[in-house]
Amino acid sequence: MHSIWAVATNTIKQAPRMKVALVAALLLIVILPVLGFSATGDETLKGRLQTFVSYSLSLMSFLLCVLTIIASVYTVTSDIEQRQIYTVITKPIRRYQFLLGKLLGVIVRDVMLLGLFSAIIYTITVYTPNFTNASEVELIQADNEFFTARASLTVPQEDVTEQVQARYEELKRRDELPPNETREEIIAELTKRTQLARRAADVGGVLLWEFDNVKPLAKSMFIRFKYDIFPNPPDSQVYGLWYAGDDQYIKYGEQPETPIYKQAHKHAARIFHEVEFSSDVVPEDGKLAIAFVNIPQNNSAVIFPLDGLEVLYKADSFGANFVRAVLLILFRLIFLACLGLMASTFLSFPVAVLFCLVLFFTASFSGFVIESFGYLGEGVGAVYSSTLKWVIQLLPQFDKFNPTKYLVPARLLSWSLLARCVGQMVCIKASLMLVLALVIFSFREIARITV
Repeated sequence: MHSIWAVATNTIKQAPRMKVALVAALLLIVILPVLGFSATGDETLKGRLQTFVSYSLSLMSFLLCVLTIIASVYTVTSDIEQRQIYTVITKPIRRYQFLLGKLLGVIVRDVMLLGLFSAIIYTITVYTPNFTNASEVELIQADNEFFTARASLTVPQEDVTEQVQARYEELKRRDELPPNETREEIIAELTKRTQLARRAADVGGVLLWEFDNVKPLAKSMFIRFKYDIFPNPPDSQVYGLWYAGDDQYIKYGEQPETPIYKQAHKHAARIFHEVEFSSDVVPEDGKLAIAFVNIPQNNSAVIFPLDGLEVLYKADSFGANFVRAVLLILFRLIFLACLGLMASTFLSFPVAVLFCLVLFFTASFSGFVIESFGYLGEGVGAVYSSTLKWVIQLLPQFDKFNPTKYLVPARLLSWSLLARCVGQMVCIKASLMLVLALVIFSFREIARITV
């Protein structure tokens, strides 16, 4: 362990001599405060905070990722090209100790930089409301919808397999199946239509959703929703009467022991809205019911899309959520450090950096890339599906574990998600890169390559 730490210490000391590291650090030190004062968003305090956190975290993550790739590649290739490695491997230091020391040094340096710039972002975010002329309403909105970590209760999709199968067989018997679609495509479309029909309310109709084990930690809860209306009214406005409270009252009219939220609202169709109500309406057994009544003013059917309704409630603090978001970035840096180290064991510096950057950008858009295979032609798609698709799936999905997806909309980044990220990105994929690096480096003829 002493040998590994000695190599790591030397690697950390190399940082001031890397101009790219100094440039990245200076860029962040200058740009982050500028972003804090210039970000406006939608001109509200909440929008300003969301814009700053989104851009600052993304910029910090990107620069640190690129810096990690360059540093992890440079720390090995420079020692080999400048023949400084001879002064190390001639000592009682094994090759695996040399690589592990290099990796530890890069990670420690990343932790230091990540901690510094994360502290700057957090400080600017927390103190921004003190330097704005935000109204009391904006301050409350920012506190409820940004400076929090909200869990989501979503409506489970109903199992409509039997109805869809019956409808498919009926269309087949009538010879009315679409001629240019496969059975799977037709079933998928029928399933979507049937599920939407279950989420539609005619004039005067009622939609009811039930949730179990609701345990809010704050005074306020929110119904986040979006709906369509057919036919569309001239002003695209939808009137609705909302209920929230004890499911026994909403379903059967029994006298509740807790208050009932009942309020009429008017909102624009086809965009998301949030309705706030008190968490006092949640009964002791945690069974919460939400109901929507399509009142006669609409004179049209109202449909909630499959992702058109969820209940949000505070489950943790903004600070704890921010720490977990920073850890997501750290896990990304650990993988890239292992990847850069692996590439440096058999490639030259420019080729290794280019190789790592290609994989980094591919992993950053892996979800989109994998989904795009479905839109390729049958022949080309088959080739890609049997080759590159599997390679891409071996990469970590950086877009799936994007911290801004949770911090900006104030969504809870759970410890379970963090554990899954550690398992996939660090324990499996980063470890695989490290093992490959150790194997390749153990068989490399240093003298033959550097002569």
